[in-house]
Amino acid sequence: MQAAGGVIVPPKEYFPAIQKVLKKYDVLMIADEVVTGFGRLGSMFGSDLFGIEPDIITVAKGLTSAYVPLSASIISEKIWQVLRDGSVQYGAFGHGYTYSAHPLAARCALETLDMLEEGKYLESNLKKGAYLHQLLQENFADHPLVGEIRGQSLIGAIELVAKKDPMTPFDPADKIAIRAARRSMERGVITRALPAADTLAFSPPFVVTESEIEKMVTTVRAAVDDIAKEIGR
Repeated sequence: MQAAGGVIVPPKEYFPAIQKVLKKYDVLMIADEVVTGFGRLGSMFGSDLFGIEPDIITVAKGLTSAYVPLSASIISEKIWQVLRDGSVQYGAFGHGYTYSAHPLAARCALETLDMLEEGKYLESNLKKGAYLHQLLQENFADHPLVGEIRGQSLIGAIELVAKKDPMTPFDPADKIAIRAARRSMERGVITRALPAADTLAFSPPFVVTESEIEKMVTTVRAAVDDIAKEIGR
């Protein structure tokens, strides 16, 4: 799933088909799970949700709940065998850096992983995510400025358009999504205007309550209503 690229959810068949082609030509699959990893989609990784087995997965952000900077790469047995055998032949593969495996960051990651398991966040994220997308549909499906509602579990987005049928974007110079995000912030809710078209993204923390989800969505609805009035829609 593209996150900053607009919260674009691929068809279920897309990535399995891509992986089939990659395997045919012996090309590695690398999955960027910096946003989708560790439960945001209701599964531990987005790769699980979309039925693929990457050779390498890159992770960050959710690995420590962003309390301490940390990123990591998860490699398949196939990749590990190459590194192991190569180290025997050529010497140890030096892939570390000055601040690799920082004790504080590593401890924070371990605690985060424990909390993910103990708190049953994967299950609760599916439930909360369903409620989030229900409210997005109820509040924006018929809105004159909203061309599409997208997302999965606890990540969602609405794309603001000048015309719904056919879907026509606003002039980027109008900065419609940025203006809506500012109006939302004035009301106490932070949403992100993504660089991809005029798209507002929703990515609440795992501890969010249903009442907070409702406030988030209705506040953004009011902000988008303000913009609609400003431009005569």
